[in-house]
Amino acid sequence: MNAATTSEPTPVKNPTTVERTSDREFVVTRTFDGPARLVYEAWTNPELLQQWWAPQSMGIPLRSCEADVRVGGTYRFVFGHDGSETVAFFGKYIEVNPHSRLVWTNEEGDGGEAVTTLTFEEKDGKTLLVLRERHPSKEAVDEAIGFGEGLRETFGQLDELLVTLGANEGRS
Repeated sequence: MNAATTSEPTPVKNPTTVERTSDREFVVTRTFDGPARLVYEAWTNPELLQQWWAPQSMGIPLRSCEADVRVGGTYRFVFGHDGSETVAFFGKYIEVNPHSRLVWTNEEGDGGEAVTTLTFEEKDGKTLLVLRERHPSKEAVDEAIGFGEGLRETFGQLDELLVTLGANEGRS
């Protein structure tokens, strides 16, 4: 049950690990070269989310991104090429602790809602990000774990954005 995959076929500076921890849960971990406040901002600022969240290789853009990041606030991400062929992901924030923890629901599924917990742990200017998804059933995890695998690419895109944010911050 504790199968983990650690790195992409080509060597990467900060590998992404995806691990199924139980029938109903998987965990994704990655270290980012940047302080927790910048990594957190990239997860909570809709303008920044739109720059890295959709995997470029899939060719499906994130058309709109709304996030009211506060306890009880909602989010809605819409992917697709035009208004007739879109997919929306949405839910609400149930815990918001700036720069250290976010918890939200994923309400778009038919089999009950999943809950995502994201933690940010900073050490020596780097941030360990741990994403934990708990689903209502084994079948839901079987379907969703591909999302965890897909985060390898989006996290690479987040790495690139953090370089830009850090460079811009140095100019302020």
